[in-house]
Amino acid sequence: MENMNIIRVTGKGQLRLRPDMTRITLTLTGIEREYGDTLRVSSEKTDVLKELFAGFGFERSDLKTLNFNVDTEYESYQEDNVWKQRFTGYRFNHILKVEFGSDNDRLGKILYALANSDVDPQFNISYTVKDTEAAKNELLGKAVKDAQAKAGVLAGAAGKTLGDILSIDYSRGETVFESRPVNRLMAAKAMGAAEDSCSYDMNIEPDDIDVSDTVTIVWEIR
Repeated sequence: MENMNIIRVTGKGQLRLRPDMTRITLTLTGIEREYGDTLRVSSEKTDVLKELFAGFGFERSDLKTLNFNVDTEYESYQEDNVWKQRFTGYRFNHILKVEFGSDNDRLGKILYALANSDVDPQFNISYTVKDTEAAKNELLGKAVKDAQAKAGVLAGAAGKTLGDILSIDYSRGETVFESRPVNRLMAAKAMGAAEDSCSYDMNIEPDDIDVSDTVTIVWEIR
């Protein structure tokens, strides 16, 4: 078989997206002496959280579990000048998320309710885009065009022309469409609620989200 001359070029696509969705990530945690009690308390706290969000127009199913685990917990103690460990119980960690169209007024009311709830969840705020699939496709399209432009320049400089595409390989990693301008410390302590108000004043304008992806294309050159 006759050896073909080939050219391999990696193109890069870049996008700057305006976030239009707010994501709240919540962590419920607790420790109980008995395993069964740990699962029961976890379920009860999750149910309280779902009811809280239902009060803001969410479906209970809108609150999605990202991770749930139960681990044994021990504490160190000293006995006869020797450090030992003893079992204290089972700790659960339940991480959930909820997303909604960005609305600072609604966000402020939700955060106030969370900060004053009996379950005392840890929470983080981030921003994303609703149609991530369309953004991914646009990103790949830009990367292909960039690769094609570069390949055309290189082939032309070598006195060649591009032939058939022999292979296309693109990054299959997960592109992160997320901006995190607010951390939990700010949400829990730095925000203030006006007197006689059941809401935090959330004057947040998240920055655009910068994302990129690459595509590697191999052409035959003639």
